[in-house]
Amino acid sequence: MATSVSMIPKIRDGLRATFRSGMTRPIAWRQHQLYQLARMAQNERELICDALKKDLGKPRTEVLMAEVGSIIERAVKSAQQLPEWAKTEYPEVADWQKPWKPTVYKAPRGTVLIVSPWNYPMILSFQPLIGAIAAGCTAVLKPSELVPTFSQLLAEIVPKYLNPNTYRVVNGAVPEISKLLELQWDHIFYTGNGRVARIIASAAAKHLTPLTLELGGKSPVIIDSAYDHDLAAKRILWGKCNNAGQICVAPDYVLVQRDKQDELARAFQKHYNAFFPEGALDSPSFGSIVSDSHHKRLTSLLSRTKGDVVLQGRVDAARRRLEPTIVKNVVGGDSLLEEELFGPILPIVPVDSLDQAVDFVNARSHPLVLYAFSDKESVKQQLVSETQSGGIVFNDTFQQLAVHELPFAGVGESGYGYQVMKYTYDMFTQLRSSIDMPKEAEPYLAIRYPPHSEEAVKALTAAVHTPIPPSHQ
Repeated sequence: MATSVSMIPKIRDGLRATFRSGMTRPIAWRQHQLYQLARMAQNERELICDALKKDLGKPRTEVLMAEVGSIIERAVKSAQQLPEWAKTEYPEVADWQKPWKPTVYKAPRGTVLIVSPWNYPMILSFQPLIGAIAAGCTAVLKPSELVPTFSQLLAEIVPKYLNPNTYRVVNGAVPEISKLLELQWDHIFYTGNGRVARIIASAAAKHLTPLTLELGGKSPVIIDSAYDHDLAAKRILWGKCNNAGQICVAPDYVLVQRDKQDELARAFQKHYNAFFPEGALDSPSFGSIVSDSHHKRLTSLLSRTKGDVVLQGRVDAARRRLEPTIVKNVVGGDSLLEEELFGPILPIVPVDSLDQAVDFVNARSHPLVLYAFSDKESVKQQLVSETQSGGIVFNDTFQQLAVHELPFAGVGESGYGYQVMKYTYDMFTQLRSSIDMPKEAEPYLAIRYPPHSEEAVKALTAAVHTPIPPSHQ
């Protein structure tokens, strides 16, 4: 059920009033809310699994592993580490400045808006919210209308666990998000695609609202010719099969040495048969495509490719099912390279050298992640030095998301702003600088007041004459 558009400004105003009351400031209060969020995920996990099965056909194990379990773990760890994160800092300064008591306070940004997508709606809704709670913000959570069962479930269970005066769920589609974007927020956190991100950024600009944009793009895989192609195929296919390829960090296409392309294709076939002995079409371990329109988009891209299909996935449009499909001999300009695939289709692009692979990646928008399979440190260093991406992962796919201590972010078209654990806390936190000048400092400050003597000018401008060490290229 959509939230009444007329109620949305009142919801925002109520959250702002709560924030100004100071309710969210105590660390113990924030910790309790984080533990409550963990309890919600743990206690309501069966309802969450059922909702995501209905909306996305998501396998139960995948939901518990990648969504429910991750939220429980991150909420608990954030609560435990919050006292350390929130400590006031006292930077090291020159002795003559120490009496000023230079201080950095950790202040919550205020009332924030979190707009989450449909593909991993549990973790991508609550991962930002964990940071907002930890920072002491109040928040509106706007889940995707493309997962209606899950979104309605959130509207029902969130108020049972989290303080409804501080955290609210707003449901709906274009009218509701449009009304939300008319309002002023202290931060907006959006996960989704670049087209909608531009709309949100334009709306935010009217209020000079800071943004976090977690987008996506075509995340490439580069395979060094000397690497074990059988192992690479196994790990790439596993990453591609998560949520039927509907995740921002899914391997989007593979760049492989031309004379290794057929070996890689055979390895994909081998591991597909091992993962899904009866095929993926009816497998409880493989998800569905989110909507009819997305299913048609994927089958249309496949129908227009000039590449050679080497693993032909079966299609069931009525159930929005599409098995993994591997296409080799894909070249620049092919339909499969037009846009982020966001589905279980994997193009193989043959190249003649590592340098050609690097050039291919660099000729396109910066991806959210670059995957590379190589045992050679020289190859790894070349890729770190010569490419740009939000992250770079060697010799695996998808698994980087399990490391809570790493920042997660895009660059350029794949977004900006950092998240996960402390990085999300930092995103919703204002570093508030302060000094406290003692009266006793007045004799030392006298030099700054006009009129300035020649000696005063010399002292005030001394930094101009700072010695600069010699250097060379």
